[in-house]
Amino acid sequence: MTQTHDTLLRFLLPTAGVRGVAVHLDDTWRTIASRVAYPPAVAELLGEAAAAAALFTGHAKVDGRLSVQLRGQGALRTLFAECTAAGTLRGIAQLDDDATSPPSRDLRTLGDDAVLAITIENPSLGGREPIRYQGLVELDADNLAEAFEGYFRQSEQLPTRLLLACDGQRAAGLMLQKLPGDAGDGDGWSRAGALFDTLGIEELLALPPAEAIHRLFHEESPEAMGEKPLRFACSCSRERVAAMLVSLGAGEAGAAVEAGDGEARVRCEFCGQEYCFDGDQVAGLFRDAAAELPAAPHLH
Repeated sequence: MTQTHDTLLRFLLPTAGVRGVAVHLDDTWRTIASRVAYPPAVAELLGEAAAAAALFTGHAKVDGRLSVQLRGQGALRTLFAECTAAGTLRGIAQLDDDATSPPSRDLRTLGDDAVLAITIENPSLGGREPIRYQGLVELDADNLAEAFEGYFRQSEQLPTRLLLACDGQRAAGLMLQKLPGDAGDGDGWSRAGALFDTLGIEELLALPPAEAIHRLFHEESPEAMGEKPLRFACSCSRERVAAMLVSLGAGEAGAAVEAGDGEARVRCEFCGQEYCFDGDQVAGLFRDAAAELPAAPHLH
């Protein structure tokens, strides 16, 4: 039986004045990757994006969900990975079936209008729309780790190091950032960076977070700041699909029922769950939606 280490670990190097996050995805990544037979380059990018999304939930204040989304113009059209505050992940990639060249790991091949974004959605009080923050990442590097390093250095004005890795079975990531102000001794960041550089991709993938941190930084007396299990889960639900059908309008929703031989069928691309609504159920959705609309004011 294969031992799994689906874990996020936050840690501190107090003498050096450095904080960090380490992530390892075993079963979680295999579940995400099993949904579609992605080309190797796309699978690696998606795994790295999933590890990055998990890392960033350990770095930023996330009460809801954080997503990494990449949109391109080449063979890779869209890549999306999401991690919630509860430690659940999901991810998907969409390809252009008509592309003349295979997808590449090099971000610079995605086209001039390609976009890489980090989005945080936190719940608001009173059931209102979630509070949304988004940062755009410059695509002037050939890989995700370097692109994200540049983003955090620029947006937070703090030195940052990032390593991401993925193979067919696992995905992993490690992030270091200098603490704000004058925390740590004079060469703490240089020491941490030199130790970081000794970590290879294969070792990052092979070691669970606690072992990797001990191997790298034991001379810096690392302090664990919190560990959280990670797992695959999808946020789809029958209620969400019902709301989507209503948003289509009665005509298009009715057409979906006819096309499905009496049932509108919606399949979640993330988890494969299928939701079915017959004609009466679809009609009921629109009756309920109409009943919830506020009454028009009387004109006197």
